[in-house]
Amino acid sequence: MPPVEGVAAWRRLFRMGRPRPTKANVLSALLAVVLGTGIATQVQLTNARGLEGLSQSELVNVLDDVSLRASRLDQQVRELEASRDRLRNGTDDTAEAISQAQKRVDTLGILAGVLPAQGPGIHVTISDPDRQVTGPVVLDLIQELRDAGAEAIDIGGVRVVASTFVGARDDTILVDNHPVRRPLEVRAIGDAKTLASAMSIPGGVVETVRQKGGTAAVTEADEVKVTSIHQPVPLTHATPAD
Repeated sequence: MPPVEGVAAWRRLFRMGRPRPTKANVLSALLAVVLGTGIATQVQLTNARGLEGLSQSELVNVLDDVSLRASRLDQQVRELEASRDRLRNGTDDTAEAISQAQKRVDTLGILAGVLPAQGPGIHVTISDPDRQVTGPVVLDLIQELRDAGAEAIDIGGVRVVASTFVGARDDTILVDNHPVRRPLEVRAIGDAKTLASAMSIPGGVVETVRQKGGTAAVTEADEVKVTSIHQPVPLTHATPAD
């Protein structure tokens, strides 16, 4: 083969040195995203709520919340590192790839609300005899649960997803245009202690409901079942990007 010189030689050298995407590289990038998202979320929550006006017991709850979040992130890191190492070593490469793909499908199905889910979490029962708990309170409840890491939420038999909206008709609460009966029954899957703490923070859902003349009972459970399913709306305009 004749020697390659000049510009052609530099081009060949660039192609040889260019990084090639591998499964291990993808998992490493995913690991970095998980860590960055967890840290950014915790900083945002801390900045939004502030610590100056909290009592000693409330500060302890905040510290416990932070510790639980850190523990959950550590577990995710260990799982991702183990998957990365298996892929790097080429052990059962095909089976591992299929397993990871199925886990991804299951995760996306639960997040999209098209699969039932079960796991540890909380039950919340909101009794409101004067019917003063309205849509904005329910929206706050959903946001608090999401901020606390809830992975599946059901409100009155309606699955909550990214597109869920809350409205009202007279004094009836509507979730995705479905009327929700009172007392309001909420199921959320996630770290039970973190979710329960999120409901009871100063200015949170429990306090807001009490100010409106109602009560909010929060119960931690080792197993919560969310069996409601979201029916996705067919897309008209959006298609996967190339």
